Amino acid sequence: MKKIVECVPNFSEGRNPQVLEEIKRAVLSVSGVSLLNVDPGFATNRTVFTFVGEPQDVSEAAFQAIKKAAETIDMRLQHGAHPRMGASDVVPFVPVQNVSMEECAELAKSLGKRVGEELSIPVYLYEAAAPCEERRSLSHLREGEYESLPQKLGSLPPDFGPRTYDENVARTGATVIGAREFLIAYNVNLNTKDKKLANEIALTIRENGRIKKDKEGNTLRDGNGTALREPGILSNVRAIGWYIDEYGIAQISINLLDYKKTPLWKVFETVREEADKLGLLVTGSEVVGLIPRDALLDTGRFYLSKQKRTTGVPEKVLIEIAVKSLNLASVSPFDPKERVVEYLIDQEEEKKRLTSLRVTGFVDEVSAVSPAPGGGSVSALASALASGLAAMVAALTHHKKGYEQWDQEYPPLGDRAQELKDEALRLIDEDTKAFNLFMEAGRLPKGTEEEKALRTKALEEAAQNAACVPYRIMETAVHSLSLLERISLIGNKNSISDAGVGGWMARGAAEGAYLNVLINLSSINDEPFRKEIRAKADKLILEARTLSEAVAKNVSSHLS
Repeated sequence: MKKIVECVPNFSEGRNPQVLEEIKRAVLSVSGVSLLNVDPGFATNRTVFTFVGEPQDVSEAAFQAIKKAAETIDMRLQHGAHPRMGASDVVPFVPVQNVSMEECAELAKSLGKRVGEELSIPVYLYEAAAPCEERRSLSHLREGEYESLPQKLGSLPPDFGPRTYDENVARTGATVIGAREFLIAYNVNLNTKDKKLANEIALTIRENGRIKKDKEGNTLRDGNGTALREPGILSNVRAIGWYIDEYGIAQISINLLDYKKTPLWKVFETVREEADKLGLLVTGSEVVGLIPRDALLDTGRFYLSKQKRTTGVPEKVLIEIAVKSLNLASVSPFDPKERVVEYLIDQEEEKKRLTSLRVTGFVDEVSAVSPAPGGGSVSALASALASGLAAMVAALTHHKKGYEQWDQEYPPLGDRAQELKDEALRLIDEDTKAFNLFMEAGRLPKGTEEEKALRTKALEEAAQNAACVPYRIMETAVHSLSLLERISLIGNKNSISDAGVGGWMARGAAEGAYLNVLINLSSINDEPFRKEIRAKADKLILEARTLSEAVAKNVSSHLS
């Protein structure tokens, strides 16, 4: 499986398009790297780049970008609303696919060493790459900003690079490099220009809160002289208030460090509550850079639930609800295709997928003079349609009069049906890929004994994969039948025929996928593997037949 790492460097330049273009060219000079987004801010005088690729390619692109920033940005002349310490202010690596946080931390360390040695830039490591706990925090390392560097290099020595303030360091500043989970840079808009009011909300919500003071306004300290703090409301949140002349409003600028622990909707709702206490209104929000799909899906589910609507709807609907509820397009355009990281990574692959075809195109592909897509992909499509019908009936029954006693069941049932639908859709292409890989293995050379051995091994692996994919299609069909059995009992009677159609579609999917398992097993030499898959498939098909008969019986009783 391909390893994918994301790098999200923040450069202290948001006003000079020529400089940004040069940094962009430096990133794109490394083959294998995809530049997903460039998000400049004029008032902040800062630009966030986002690119992905294999670990070493991404590291090389980051180095070239840091080098170009050092050549084109003079920190002695740089000013903006955003805190900063260097031309390449912060360079985090984020694990995306088949990469651990530990691997990203090692990537950060090796890049930091190279930047320090080859570019003579002071480098601090943070988060997962930090050498000790007190250096994990970016805000701690950046305290005092660029202006504090002459003293900081002595009191807080960098991990790599020069420890003395010279002409080169004065120009480049220092760079912070590390590894972290996905950070959402998120700004909430207020109907005021008052930076102090925005900052008051920021102090209230952010995790490290505010410094405690007595009635006279003096800072309270502990026995060691350390200032005491009053914790904020939200964990995993860093925030400051600022005024953005570009928009003519004050914002609360937020770094959401872990959206899985503190959801995006929770941040927005908390800001709204605190703004109301100050007589302010939240007028919208904006995402800086990219955002993970799950953060928006979770937000969509929250607001649908708040509206007492089912959450078992297609992904596109959840995303639309999230974007509208947070008013993400309030100060600048927000297109999920351009701002959701998974969508951007997926775009090139999407063009090649069977699921991107229209219905007529897919049917034409099936009917063409080629063995794939064939029965496996058709079975997967049938399973997806069955799950879709289950989700539809659940949605049509939610909050309907006469079905109140089961109302808590419909949203999770619909959610699960949507998950199965999406999995079955992925398996449409997986089945065709599995067949094509088997055919490619058969075309491998077999002139020498070594070539024959490699070909035999490749054929065996491809055959096993070709049997496993339709087995997974059977699993989705059986899980869908389980949902349909329940929905055929408690679903809206006016849609009960749809549950019945779903039952027969899922049964057809299971039967068709079962046939594909059997025919692929005949090409497998590994006897224990063949017996195991056959036994599991036999068990699944019996379960599918039993469940589909139960669905049919329930539907018939309703209709009669």
